[in-house]
Amino acid sequence: MAILSNIRALIIDMDGVLWHGNNPLPGLVDFFQTLRQLNIRFILATNNASLTQQQYVSKLADMGVSVSPEEIMTSGIATALYLAEHEDPAKTRIFVIGEDGAKQPLLEKGFTLTDLYQLNTENTPGQGADIVVCGKDQTLTWDKLATASLNIRAGAKFIGTNADTTLPTEHGITHGNGAILAALQTATGVSPTIIGKPEPIMYQQAMSLLAVPPNLTVAIGDRLETDILGAVRTGIRSLMVLTGVSTEADLQHSDYQPTWVMSDIQAVTEALKAMTT
Repeated sequence: MAILSNIRALIIDMDGVLWHGNNPLPGLVDFFQTLRQLNIRFILATNNASLTQQQYVSKLADMGVSVSPEEIMTSGIATALYLAEHEDPAKTRIFVIGEDGAKQPLLEKGFTLTDLYQLNTENTPGQGADIVVCGKDQTLTWDKLATASLNIRAGAKFIGTNADTTLPTEHGITHGNGAILAALQTATGVSPTIIGKPEPIMYQQAMSLLAVPPNLTVAIGDRLETDILGAVRTGIRSLMVLTGVSTEADLQHSDYQPTWVMSDIQAVTEALKAMTT
């Protein structure tokens, strides 16, 4: 068993670490009970921007785990925080490809969200958006992609909540937001600015909330190119579990490595318990 040490806070990914789709992974409840018992602070930080904080709280409650909204950080929340720091919400119009988890944080910061262009009429589109934000969207349509493309071609800034090309679900691995970004980039010739992992922005925001020194903070994730690389870029240690996208074989071809590799959160739980004995 890997030896853990000097851990006071965790930044924990969710998809592929805590669950597959709506199916909790074994040991989920015991994992969180152990964190509470050991007084290890945590932020659940996911690149998936589809759900709101409260929706994630409810999802975990259905799985037998109680967390507060303040313990949830999504790339949608991180995007809203980032844009509020760099733009004037009262003067900025945003078109969003995404679900409630991408839209609600922007509205809470005071941004105006624009509608779809009416592409099936002879009317001109009207006032466009200053920024296009693209996150995971299970109701993605041609009209949404067209509206985003037209706005970006007209000069709107192009922001991606995250660039995950795939997403682990209870049915297997399917396409992630990165696939949507690739379509828009192909259509416009413009590369998006990425807010989520592996960029350090979201990790830095989570660390600010945790108020724990970086040397006592560890990121847990399942994906080398986002969770682990993001930790490396942020300058914190990382732990990769093998229940999601990346495999032990992937480690052989990677220029960067996690600090620890474990099979699943059950193994993490046992290592955390051993840390105090």
